[in-house]
Amino acid sequence: MICLFAESNLMKQLFFLTDNSYVGLILRIAAGAIMLPHGAQKMLGLYGGYGYSATMQYLTQTMGLPKLISFLVIMIEFAGAICLIAGFATRLWAIAFIAVMLGAIITTAYSNGLFMNWTGSQKGEGFEYHLLMIAICIGLILTGSGKFGVDSLLQS
Repeated sequence: MICLFAESNLMKQLFFLTDNSYVGLILRIAAGAIMLPHGAQKMLGLYGGYGYSATMQYLTQTMGLPKLISFLVIMIEFAGAICLIAGFATRLWAIAFIAVMLGAIITTAYSNGLFMNWTGSQKGEGFEYHLLMIAICIGLILTGSGKFGVDSLLQS
């Protein structure tokens, strides 16, 4: 019983422990605000996106990703962004975003080089955006959600 309590307390600290700084607040709002429109494209069809069904079809049939991975990508980008903005389980969502960004680099962006396709002269987008998101997420893993996050309410 003590072992379960200790493991539970450790897991709580890993996912919800945060400082009371503005750094975590700024990083999580930035990451969430950047990712939420991408998630809304995939989940709801907003901002020129195709919605859940069409995105699932594209990810599974065109990209060849397993259904579970495709579902997780959509949920991480949508629900994860909302949770980051709220400051809930910030470290967990930051880890999930790193996985999504690494997956995007490997499957689509790496072959296009570092730079974004500002002029339309490349075959696709580069991976500089993905590296920035990974860096922001590493910062969130190190700091936690910061001020005004749900995580700070769950620490006691």
